[in-house]
Amino acid sequence: MIAAGEYTQEFVDVDGARLGVQVYPEPDGTPGAPVVVIWPAMGVRARYYRPFAAALRAAGLGVIVADLRGTGASTPAPSRADRYGYAELAGDVGAVLAALKPRLDGQPTILLGHSLGGQVALAHLALHGTDAVDGVALVASGIPHWRSFTGARGYGVLPYTQGIAATARLLGVWPGWGFGGRQARGVIRDWAHTARTGRYPALDGVDVEAALRTLELPVLGVSVDDDRYTPHPTVDLLCGKLTTAAVVRERLTAAQAGAPLDHFTWVRASAPVVAWVAAFAAGLPGRP
Repeated sequence: MIAAGEYTQEFVDVDGARLGVQVYPEPDGTPGAPVVVIWPAMGVRARYYRPFAAALRAAGLGVIVADLRGTGASTPAPSRADRYGYAELAGDVGAVLAALKPRLDGQPTILLGHSLGGQVALAHLALHGTDAVDGVALVASGIPHWRSFTGARGYGVLPYTQGIAATARLLGVWPGWGFGGRQARGVIRDWAHTARTGRYPALDGVDVEAALRTLELPVLGVSVDDDRYTPHPTVDLLCGKLTTAAVVRERLTAAQAGAPLDHFTWVRASAPVVAWVAAFAAGLPGRP
């Protein structure tokens, strides 16, 4: 495996923001290998995925990891001046893919989203189409609708998420108190909408829910045991919106991983996920 941190830090400028992009070396002996472009969870820096990136590369896959706007190497840090939400984050996905196009031409490309990163990746495809992508992998990424949480927890999720949204509206920014890191109020607004309704909000005048039903591309959906933020039913809900896509659904158990799991620690016990992604990449039909 490559040593931790062995990547090239690059940047993509878009709409006054600068997006940090970590480009790992091509895997040894596999020129033109499929490339996995990773979009992180809310508030999680790209560098957190170094063990996962190393394992993917060892499996023969190219790896690129982008920082979400306002997180890690990406700027600006969220403030009261920022109003961006899911529509702008979806546009950032397109900007990164466009900047990488000369490098990715001829190589199968998989968008892999963790948590918010998966929601944003699908929003990008709903708004801008699938021409630049061959497949999507969703890992611990779902719609956090309060009704998808079992027992009394669901009744706690609703006030918790809406309380965060109310705080972000009041302060003009979410300070990151105990959840998600510092975030623009528009991101929190759209996230809270999904938690309240189980649906994406309309973005840039587009009915995202309807657009998702028309996406025709392979999708891998992976949920993780003991994930308190994105339990299995929330991933089922998101995958269920992709009625035209060819969806492969997997559940990562602690027994398979050989380690305790949660919303974040799967990154360090990801051997089964890597195997699923590698098999998924090998079976991609390619773009027409």
